[in-house]
Amino acid sequence: MREFDYQRAHDVSGAVALLGADPEARFLGGGTNLVDLMKTGVERPARLVDVRELPLDEIETTDDGGLRIGATVTNSDLAAHPEVRRRYPVLAQAVLAGASGQLRNMATVGGNLLQRTRCGYFADVTRPCNKRVPGSGCPAIEGEHHNHAVLGASEHCVATHPSDMGVALAALDAVVSYETADGRGELPFADFYLPVGDTPHLETALPPGALITGVTLPPTPVAARSRYRKVRERASYAFAIGSIAAALDVRDGVVHDVRLAFGAVASRPWRAHAAERALTGAPADAEAFAAAADAELAAARPLRHNAYKVTLTRNLVVAVLSELTSDTASDPTSEATREHPSAATEEATR
Repeated sequence: MREFDYQRAHDVSGAVALLGADPEARFLGGGTNLVDLMKTGVERPARLVDVRELPLDEIETTDDGGLRIGATVTNSDLAAHPEVRRRYPVLAQAVLAGASGQLRNMATVGGNLLQRTRCGYFADVTRPCNKRVPGSGCPAIEGEHHNHAVLGASEHCVATHPSDMGVALAALDAVVSYETADGRGELPFADFYLPVGDTPHLETALPPGALITGVTLPPTPVAARSRYRKVRERASYAFAIGSIAAALDVRDGVVHDVRLAFGAVASRPWRAHAAERALTGAPADAEAFAAAADAELAAARPLRHNAYKVTLTRNLVVAVLSELTSDTASDPTSEATREHPSAATEEATR
């Protein structure tokens, strides 16, 4: 590990100034990803700017009824927050699926969003990797790639984004707030992660030197009936081989509103817009769910050893949407809550 300086920031503007003064500095939140990469030599910052004690650890209701989550809120506190559990259960479930309890106690919301899209070749500094050294190649394409991307990849990189939280945030149309030396800004979550293209080393659309200050969830009544499902190769803490964040509003047997996002299939959390379009106004049944999944997965380009992800994702769509449909049909409050979404949120979590 490279020797580095350490400095604790006491306010947002001071943190931004410290990073701006040193191009080799990095912000440090919980360190659950960054420190690991420093130990292997992948990340080699000259200075760490600790932002854990910045006043960004609150979860607050916004004026329009959404929720604002500070960047230094820990994953554990996010998953346990009553408003998150009641109004956005898919997010609480995704966070709880994401890591061990010890890691959730340390990891922060801002840090989770900035964890690197990676695979074994990225973590091994003895091997080429276009994310570490642009132009050096992507050995995963012909090598070990059973858990790599089937959507949105390129010949330059086929790694997948590891965040479970990010999949839920993609489905919820979250907005990321940040601050730079030039002032404050926002990025819709759909624009936050960059496509792989021929620059896989560039992962987010954040301006240089930006500090994430929070994430805002818009008021989304359909989110009260939502679910996150993760499939992994072992029951204990592990990255997904496939996951889905889903929210569903069914009225009179027809899909009125639906949100879908997939994890472990692309370099970023994958919002399933084609599937959503196919489902809106369609019958809420397994046949329509499967057809919608097929519409989204028509763009899949699997490698030799990961085609199973297409079938796995299709099955997840059908299974989770069928469960949400069954939950809605069995809930006697569902008719009343069409007029009073907040009541649906409370009832769904009792």
